[in-house]
Amino acid sequence: MLIRKGSFTFLKKEYTVLSIFALIVSFFIFLFFPSPIWQSGDILGNLSMVFAYLLGSILSALAGVIGISIATIANRKTAVMAKESLPKAFMAGFRGGGVMGMAVVGTALLGAAVLYLIFEDPTLVLAFSFGASSLALFAKAGGGIFTKTADIAADLTGKVELGIPEDDPRNPAVIADNVGDNVGDVAGMGADLFDSIIASIAAAMVLAIPLGEIQMLFAFISIGLFASILGVFCTRIGKKGTPRKSIK
Repeated sequence: MLIRKGSFTFLKKEYTVLSIFALIVSFFIFLFFPSPIWQSGDILGNLSMVFAYLLGSILSALAGVIGISIATIANRKTAVMAKESLPKAFMAGFRGGGVMGMAVVGTALLGAAVLYLIFEDPTLVLAFSFGASSLALFAKAGGGIFTKTADIAADLTGKVELGIPEDDPRNPAVIADNVGDNVGDVAGMGADLFDSIIASIAAAMVLAIPLGEIQMLFAFISIGLFASILGVFCTRIGKKGTPRKSIK
């Protein structure tokens, strides 16, 4: 519970700072993209770019929040289930990760599809991708710096000064270390995954639009997502099985 609370406290502070950054970038996008506003006079076009950028940033942040919410619950359940059996612990951890992955991919697909259906302008999907990229970059870097700092501090204080083993509950810095692992490797990775999905969709749209196959593109992406969901539900592990064999 302390790790979950600390993770959300970190995210709240990080996203507060990043929201200021996103607003500043939005101002410059409004002035210059897709063309300088004093030349084109197309205020709605520039506002659409701002909307797409902010939507990408917001959904990227949401991906991080979803990741933290699911991971902290799944980790606790996995630890409890590990006392009973390997299959139960595996299912708790694997499905927790699966839910996070499907939620992030589904959110990315929904955002890109809604943008294109409303505006029918592929350049807005690029702005959407740019919003996801700008937030994911700092979320990943910020979380990574925090977790490494906390890890080194916990090791120096615990193992070097006091002779306490690594990740020992008697060392309060271990909580900060685990908070850093969550915000860097879960929230940051969730935002990074969201960014990668959007970038892939935008790149595919560049090829699909001239061919007039944009509907087919979204159909194939949806089929891939559905297949992944089936894969998560079909994965099982027997009493004598191993997690690696089950995943393969």
